[in-house]
Amino acid sequence: MTVNGFQQGEGGGGPASCDGQYHSDEEYVVSLSSEWYAGGARCGKTIRIANSGNLNINAMVVDECAGCDNEVGASIHIWRNFRLDPSLGQADIKWSDLDTSP
Repeated sequence: MTVNGFQQGEGGGGPASCDGQYHSDEEYVVSLSSEWYAGGARCGKTIRIANSGNLNINAMVVDECAGCDNEVGASIHIWRNFRLDPSLGQADIKWSDLDTSP
């Protein structure tokens, strides 16, 4: 997991791929690497992120991280709720789909 900015002017780039909007850093939102983003099939879907201590956080997929490999880009809010220092840059997590509806 990496830190991603979803607000206008932050390091995440432009508006989110899924809805063309910017999102607050206080939201549980993520970007997924292109392979996992699946051409937008996961847009608006909820994933569950688990840290090494088995704390789970649910987040909505709002963006694609083009050129990223096996990466979940998470809002600062997710990092804070995992009690992680964003300056680490990366953290090991596991994730799974929660919303499996079409």
